[in-house]
Amino acid sequence: MSSPENAPAPSSQGIALVTGGNRGIGLAIATSLKAAGHRVVITYRSGTPPEGFDAVQMDVTSSESVDAGFSKIESEIGQPEIIVANAGITKDTLVMRMSDEDFESVINANLTGAFRVSKRATKGLLKLKRGRLIFIGSVVGGVGATGQVNYSASKSGLVGMARSFARELGSRGITANVIAPGFVETDMTADLDEKRRLDIAAQVPLGRFCSAEEIADVVTFIASPQASYITGAIIPVDGGLGMGH
Repeated sequence: MSSPENAPAPSSQGIALVTGGNRGIGLAIATSLKAAGHRVVITYRSGTPPEGFDAVQMDVTSSESVDAGFSKIESEIGQPEIIVANAGITKDTLVMRMSDEDFESVINANLTGAFRVSKRATKGLLKLKRGRLIFIGSVVGGVGATGQVNYSASKSGLVGMARSFARELGSRGITANVIAPGFVETDMTADLDEKRRLDIAAQVPLGRFCSAEEIADVVTFIASPQASYITGAIIPVDGGLGMGH
């Protein structure tokens, strides 16, 4: 496991694990949780993790990799009690061109991957008798999107899964919720031409894209003691795009 120099002792706020925390929304979430006083462990599949965080390689499409990553974290740092299932992929294309592999690989990474991580985390959370399972969904899980049958299905599936976790684990002080972002400022959306950006923003009642930091702030709230009575919820961070879906 790579870790920052002079790593702090485990925080009284608890250890947080963010899958896919090495870039984009995941990194913003990790940064926000760290600022709130958590000791944050990020997972990454490839490349070099960012400085300032404990990090472990983990491939959420492999149960063996997930188990090995958790075992390493538990032995070297401690039991994560805040689990942010953020890792995921897209393979967008119109449905008539979408192969079985395009569909199955997105489901495997985004939905089954979140299940693998949460199931493995639950072993420790049940012993602690507390914890937060936080799934990063999407507004398209409720409203759908052209060219994203696979991605929309994976994000919709997170809702049923989170609510089942909420019912099954609630008596042990473990909550499960879905954060559902809308259009987010990312490297990909930054490359869109100005007309396309304006067309997209016009669909949003607030008239703009969301920042990764705005999503991260909501995740940090759901991870906090102030959100201890919120479970089985979908929390939209979409500028009104989903309107209750």
